[in-house]
Amino acid sequence: MTDVAPLPPVVLPPWAVVTERRAAHIARVVTLIDAWARAMALPAAEGAAWHDAARWHDALRDAPEEILRSLAGMDGGPPELLHGPAAAARLRADGESRSDVLDAIRWHTVGHIGWARTGQALYMADFLEPGRPFAREQRAYLARQVPHDFDGTFREAVRARVASAMNEGKALAPETAELWNSVR
Repeated sequence: MTDVAPLPPVVLPPWAVVTERRAAHIARVVTLIDAWARAMALPAAEGAAWHDAARWHDALRDAPEEILRSLAGMDGGPPELLHGPAAAARLRADGESRSDVLDAIRWHTVGHIGWARTGQALYMADFLEPGRPFAREQRAYLARQVPHDFDGTFREAVRARVASAMNEGKALAPETAELWNSVR
């Protein structure tokens, strides 16, 4: 049996609120998205945007709901959809100005049709990271395809995420439905 090397720690902002389990998820997303950026030979600025979006996307995932609502400026909506908008708002307040990074983080849970590639890459990496326990073979296959067929794999990842949500009886956010309709 081969030992698996631990993932390197990911540097989170000092205001991050994450469990150890969440930090491991973030590290897997960063590792995956960085591998894609290298395989695709992205320009340095785009690779850095992908990396930063990945390391910050769940920085507030485990924060209390009232903090998330305050940062996100949202009184309503499901609590599990607040961490992206809250983290994006906090990053903007801290001086982050790359709109592709902020949009990727804000919408990574539900999707957004106005995304640059950074948002699309984060959406895929968050779903396809190997630590998730379901549909491992299908997701691993899709993860391997990203550098070779980014757009086609994005379409398949959106389809798979929508199918997964529907199989679990979850309602689709309007943004998710809009994204699905834009890529199918």
